[in-house]
Amino acid sequence: MECDQTALPARMLLVDDSPTNLRFLAHVLHNMGEIFFATCGQDALQIARDKQPDLILLDVEMPAMNGYEVCQHLKQDPALSDAAIIFVTSHQSMEHEVRALEAGAVDFISKPLNPPVVRARVRTHLTLKQQSDKLRQLANRDGMTGVFNRRAFDDMLSVEFRRHQRTRMPLGIAMLDVDFFKRYNDLYGHLQGDDCLRHIAHAIVASSRRPAESVCRYGGEEFIVILPNSDAQQTLKYGHWLREQIHRLALPHQAAELGIVTVSVGVTAAIPDASLSPLQMVQHCDQALYAAKHQGRDCVCLFQAPQDP
Repeated sequence: MECDQTALPARMLLVDDSPTNLRFLAHVLHNMGEIFFATCGQDALQIARDKQPDLILLDVEMPAMNGYEVCQHLKQDPALSDAAIIFVTSHQSMEHEVRALEAGAVDFISKPLNPPVVRARVRTHLTLKQQSDKLRQLANRDGMTGVFNRRAFDDMLSVEFRRHQRTRMPLGIAMLDVDFFKRYNDLYGHLQGDDCLRHIAHAIVASSRRPAESVCRYGGEEFIVILPNSDAQQTLKYGHWLREQIHRLALPHQAAELGIVTVSVGVTAAIPDASLSPLQMVQHCDQALYAAKHQGRDCVCLFQAPQDP
């Protein structure tokens, strides 16, 4: 592979209604990453959602949905908008090149294809994409704990909500708050308080056993975890597991009843539909957390929708 050897293999999606053109491009790019294929716009959008490619080489002239329309759909989807798009077309006019760039493409390659030129441009844009991803990761991380920050959480929840809405699978969220943290800071000082939060953040990451589970610092001493494909009982079980892991840290807290740091956890889960929004799910989780605090802290509560009278 010709891009960064320390990174995961680049993912490329080749989109063209001509199988001959796809075979040619695949041959040209065969050792530059993992390659996926689509012969129409609808398939391209579905494969892009499933595989999350770094780079898409997109033919302009296709039936039903042309390349410009596919590009527009890609750029409107938050989960796909970061993919670099190179248009591949037989048009060579300045007008078409401008239209491609205005549509959101990063480059424009004219047919007939020159293999060294194609490889050079693909290599350049894969490198730029990797650099952009690294900068984005830094911007999305909480500087103190190293987990994702609030902005990243909002983006990831939006993406997961839409994905679970399409697949009709349940999505879970767990929100936790460190009990009596103000007392902890007053007793041990803010530097020790920061260290306490780092220990808890690392414990939450270690307790999130599936790669798709995303841990975020929501603000202050609050953390929140996105739990894909988790129903209410699975999310509640995770909340209890999380509470136990914080107990096992046994961080001293002489101003708390148990003498150690504990957390309160609120959880919620639902199959996203038109009657629900990501913001409402967070609000439900927050209500469950409030209930856990009201019940004496160091416990887990599942959001219960109010019953009709």
